[in-house]
Formats: sequence, C-alpha cells, structure tokens
Amino acid sequence: MKTSSFLGGVLAIGLSSLNAIVAQDFASHGIYTEPVTGITFFASEETNGTITGDGEFSTVSWGGFTFGVALPPDALSRDTHEYIGLIIGSTPTGQGGWSGIVHGDDYSAGMPNHLMLLAWPTGNENQIATSFRYSPCQNCLLFDDPAQDSFNASTSKGTFLQGWAQAYVPPTDPKNPLSDFEQHNNGMGEFVIQVQSATHVSYSDWATKTATGPIATGTTTATATISSIPVPTGDAYDYIVVGAGAGGIPMADKLSQSGASVLLIEKGFASSGRWGGTLRPENHWLDGTNLTWFDIPGECNRIWNGGTAGVVCTDTDQMAGCTLGGGTAVNAGLWWKPNPMDWDENFPAGWKSSDMAGATERVFSRIPGTDHPSMDGQRYLQSGYDVIADGLANAGWKYVTANDAPSEKNRTFAHAPHMFSGGERGGPMATYLVTANGRSNFHMWLNTSVERIQRDGGHATGLDVVAFNNGGRVGTVKLAPKGRVVLSAGAFGTPKLLFRSGIGPTDQLQVVKGSSDGDKMIAEKDWINLPVGYNLNDHLNTDTVISHQNVSYYDWPAAWLTPIPSDKDLYLSSRSGPLAQAAPNINPIMWEEITGPDGKVRSMQWQARVEGSNRIPNGISMTLSLYLGRGEVSKGRTTIQKGLNMLVSTIPYGDPNDLAACAQAIDNMVAILSKVPGLTWNLPAPGVSGADYLKSVELSYANVGSRRANHWMGTAKLGTDSGLTGGTSVVDTNTKVYGTDNIFVADASIFPGQVTTNPSALIVTASERAAELILALPV
Repeated sequence: MKTSSFLGGVLAIGLSSLNAIVAQDFASHGIYTEPVTGITFFASEETNGTITGDGEFSTVSWGGFTFGVALPPDALSRDTHEYIGLIIGSTPTGQGGWSGIVHGDDYSAGMPNHLMLLAWPTGNENQIATSFRYSPCQNCLLFDDPAQDSFNASTSKGTFLQGWAQAYVPPTDPKNPLSDFEQHNNGMGEFVIQVQSATHVSYSDWATKTATGPIATGTTTATATISSIPVPTGDAYDYIVVGAGAGGIPMADKLSQSGASVLLIEKGFASSGRWGGTLRPENHWLDGTNLTWFDIPGECNRIWNGGTAGVVCTDTDQMAGCTLGGGTAVNAGLWWKPNPMDWDENFPAGWKSSDMAGATERVFSRIPGTDHPSMDGQRYLQSGYDVIADGLANAGWKYVTANDAPSEKNRTFAHAPHMFSGGERGGPMATYLVTANGRSNFHMWLNTSVERIQRDGGHATGLDVVAFNNGGRVGTVKLAPKGRVVLSAGAFGTPKLLFRSGIGPTDQLQVVKGSSDGDKMIAEKDWINLPVGYNLNDHLNTDTVISHQNVSYYDWPAAWLTPIPSDKDLYLSSRSGPLAQAAPNINPIMWEEITGPDGKVRSMQWQARVEGSNRIPNGISMTLSLYLGRGEVSKGRTTIQKGLNMLVSTIPYGDPNDLAACAQAIDNMVAILSKVPGLTWNLPAPGVSGADYLKSVELSYANVGSRRANHWMGTAKLGTDSGLTGGTSVVDTNTKVYGTDNIFVADASIFPGQVTTNPSALIVTASERAAELILALPV
C-alpha cells in the first residue's frame, strides 16, 4: 500500500500536464504504465498534501492516492461491465490505514447503492486485503444487486464517475478482510473516467495476468453474529415510542408522566457516559470519567473526523445519528428558542406560535441553553467572532442575545446558544430522559431495530423488532388493547417504518412487497395510501470562505487523542476552557431576511466557524455557511430501495427564486465584510457575484454532501388536507396518521416547511406539543 518514491515520481511526471475535466472531477489525470506488468492505465491522482476541514471533495491526500483503470477496446461502442484496476494508496503514519474506491455511474459516486472496493495492508509481510491491483474485477460496473435499485455505469456514454476515500487509521482487525473500519480521515472525492483514454487493444492479454503479491479477500455478504434477547411474552404497553432522539425522548417522558406504561425503543447503543456509553479516546485520557466523546462539547466534530462507526445510520444515504439521543447526541448542540414565524407561517391552526407558547416555556425551563458554556463564564477562542462582528456592527447590524429575542432575525447577529449545561452536552438525555428513567412505568430498550408495525386495518397491535447490536430485543412487542405507538425515528427512519408497515405511496409499498420483507408485509387490501416521503426539505447550504490575519485556528480533530494539556486539565477539573465549547469555534451566527423575485420572504442564517473548506486551508481562514431557511419553496422526496435502505431520490434544492434570494444574501455579506480592513474573500473570489458563485457550486445528487445542512424535515407532513383524499398531509393536527386510530408521529418529519434556525429545539418543542395533544385524546 505504500507508494515508493520512484513510483510517485513517475506519476507526478506523467500527470502533470492534465487538469480536472469537469466541475465534479476532483483529480489530475494522465496515462501510467505499470512497470512490472506493462498494463497501461488511465490514472486519476490525488497528490500528497494536507487535508483541510472534513476533506470532502479534496484534491490532495496525505501520502497521495492513485486509481488506474484499463477497459476493453470496444468499451465506447458497448457497455462493458469489467475492467482492470490499480489502487496505489498511502499509509503515511506507518501504522496502517485503508484506501477505497466507489464504483459510480453517470450521476454519482456516493457510497449508498454503489459497490465499494477497499484495500489495506494486513501487517502480514506484504499481504494486502481485498486488493484489485492487478486483477480484473468482473462485472464491477454492473451492480444490479438484487437488494438494490440499478445504478449501473455506462461506458458507451464516454464518461462515468468513480469515488475514492482514504484513512490513515487501520481497520479494527487488519488481518480480517471483513473487518470493520472507521470513516475516512485522509480525504475523499470523485473523479471522471474518460473511457476513450482507458481503452486498450491489449486488454484481453492483460486480463489473464495474475496478482503479483499475496492477497486476502472477503465478500460483502458476511454478517456478524449479534446476541439478542427475546421479547418477554405477556408484556404489553400503553405507549411504545420508536426512536430516542429529539422527538422520542421528550415524548416518552411526557407520556410516562401520565402514569401510563411506556416503552422507548432505540436502534443504537448508549452514547453518553451517563447512560453507559463507552466511546472514549484510544489513548485513554478520558478513562476513569463518566464522559464519552458525546458528552464533551469540544469533541462534537468527532462525527466528521473518524467517529461514525456504529454511530451514524447505515440505512440512508445521508448523515443521521443512530445512537441514544439521535441528532442531539452528535450535533453541535445549537439551541434556538423558536422564531414565532416558524410556527405561524408553516403550521395550521392548533400549532401557531400562540398555541406553542406553553410547550416552548416548558422546554426552555428544562433546557435553557447558554451562549457562554464554559463554567468559568469566559468565552474562549473569539478571534473569528471579533473579525466578523466588527464588520457587521459597522454595517448597522444589531447584536442580540438570541434566545432573549427569538423573533429578531433580520440583520442581527449573536453568540450561538447551545443546549450545553454544566460544561457538558446536556440536552434531552440529561433532562427528559433522566426524569422518565426515574419512573417504574418507563422502560427503554437500546440496540433494537423496529422492523414494522403489526396492525389490524388502521389499528396497530404491536411491533416486530430485531437486535441491531448485541443485547437488542427480537420478537413482537405488544400494545395494550387501547395502546398507541408514536414514531420518532426521524425524517428517514419514520418514512421507512411506515413504508414497511404498508403506509405510503403505492409505488413505495410495491418496492417493499418485492423485497425481503414481502412475505411479512400486510395484505395489499390493508395498504394505506399516503404521501409519505414527499415534502422533504433541508436548509440549502452554501459555503463561503474568508481569511484574515487575526483569525487563529484551533486543532479540534487533534483534541481527540492529543488535546492541549492545559486545555484538557482545565476541562477535566472544572468543565471550563475551549473543550467546553462547540467545535470548531462556531460564531457568530447572523440572520437576514431576503425577498425573492416571487415576493416571498426567505430567512437566511449565516453560521461562521474557524476552519477552511473547499480547498482553502486552515490557519487564518473561516467558513461562513449560508442556510436558506423559512420561506424555502424547494421540496424533495425520500424513497425506499429494494434493500430497504432510504435514499434522497429528489434533492430538495434548486428553485430559481430560492437561489436568487441566496445570491442576494451572498452579495450583501460580501459587501459588508469587504470593508473589514485586512479581510480577504476567498470564495466567492473578488469580482464574482453571488449568482455566478452559486452556478459554480453544483446542485446535484453527486454534490449533495456540500449543499446539505443535514436538517432534514417534512416527510410525514402535518396538516389538515388528508393525503387519503388527495391532500399533502400524512398526519392530522393531533399528529395521528390519517387512516389509523392509534399511530402517531412526533419528530422532524411532521414539519410542513423549513425553519429559521438549526431545528433541534423546535423538534423538542413540537414533541412537547404533540404529547399534550395525544394525552388529551379519549382512550
């Protein structure tokens, strides 16, 4: 896996004259002849360099990375489904790592629904696990996995996409080709394969060659053995809540407060040390504490720096937390008192700001949040904030204490409030779950995945569950005769469960019927046709970058294993210092309202952080992320695949009026901060308008990773226009699923439209309101 200096030098010469081909091609290209076999490859290279930010769509990798492909001579005239591949990866630390490619298609090379090939040194002399270095991968470009929809590459179209990623952290068990491994931390991206440059008349001869070194191989069909606990027979519950996140935890607490028996089921494992979580740094600096990385605000960026294994959901193509706490366990903890307009503009009667006042007060009395989370009262690492705040103030923007003025969201800025308390993450896990757990009528199962709702017509009778991790439950858990189920599994998990329970559009239910679920699915006569999965929305994100000599970068990823000793000691002794704040120096937050060409007012939230992005290095740079919020009209759709995984099949971005408003917001911010002495706009570059900059940042599924905010909402819309009669809503104003009498939804999926700010506090507030309404219904 290590690249020799000779081989690296040859590649540098061979690739130096060619640049990236298209906007989504993040590589240099050339022709390389491998000296031992004589095989000639069309090569795509990521040069040796330092990764910045999360490494997404990087053009460099520490130690370098090269992928080569050779195709049959007739690949342009017919779709060939095999190739000979070359992977040259790097282990720059000398301690192992892995390299991988993702077989893409004409549109995307993202990991979901695409075949991924990995390679790494096993540590057994020169043995490589799962290497295709000199071997043809038969039918690698034809990936009609019977468990997935077709996303095949077409060589006859002339180009197709491939993806790549590297990590300098080795797999859990390098000698095992089926070993688990953590998320890439040494770059990732996409490149375009030019078919004509990859074809060769000698392909057939080359395909007969055998590998030149020892190889350990594995298949993707192996599954780990999970220990499970049978569901107790005879037990039944008044309420079963599915999903222990921002919606499910408050719901379970409020329902159990009524005296009813409540079961909260969570797919993932314990995150916080309070609840038995154990994910701590490998060098043991947190050993002996009740803290995990989920508890420490300054470690929240761990999710983007190697911390996804076992934490994020593996059944969706987007980032979502599948652990106790859900998104509130892994996000930056931003905690906004709702802007009244978010309720008044998006929701029907019964959910207006006046209706939500009581729920809001209850939430913020329990989780007030703080904009100075360090327990010594100081704000640390304020260089980035100071640079931007001075520019905003000089432009007449108003500083506010955000949660004291939730409606002031136009030309205002603030220090970000977080859910943190006592110098730790806090939030629902430290409040609602604590009081729920103190009641004998409350029960919680972790590591347990809900497969489907058992129902008799429109009446749920129980839930089929399987163990997702060791210690999970398996069997059918029953509802009491007048029991109810509340789905709080998130904008992707809730639609998936509804689809598998025979509730949703007919096309999606047919997919489930044709899957491995088919023989367990409810009869077609009992299907409930509702627009589940439609109305998907998210904050459209556009990253911009500035630089200023007064800005100073703090190495948050390094704080995982090598925190600055004084900062570590200050945090452990008094929950103070930089580690008591959210990474990576999030501040300030700014808002503006922009009226689009269609006359609709749209809220814009700017979120600044001290780190580079889009190939602008860390050091003196800041990324300013523009979120398009309330008023956004673009909508998307999430659908289920034959493998029962969820996919964003229609991205919720791109309405021209939305984009015009974003362009104006960018122009306004550029004009304001350009007046700050010494400040440089890196992106957009000087002289580039907001509209032209937006055109350069592709809006496509292939580039969704850089345009999403991961604030997914809306897929089980709440409203009065029932989907049963052609309307757009899935649940009524009591959050009950239309066509059922005891199935409810309380999570981000019920939101009819996008909100002004990061949504966690609004989801908790919506859950408080939903619990109030559910408990008021006659049993």
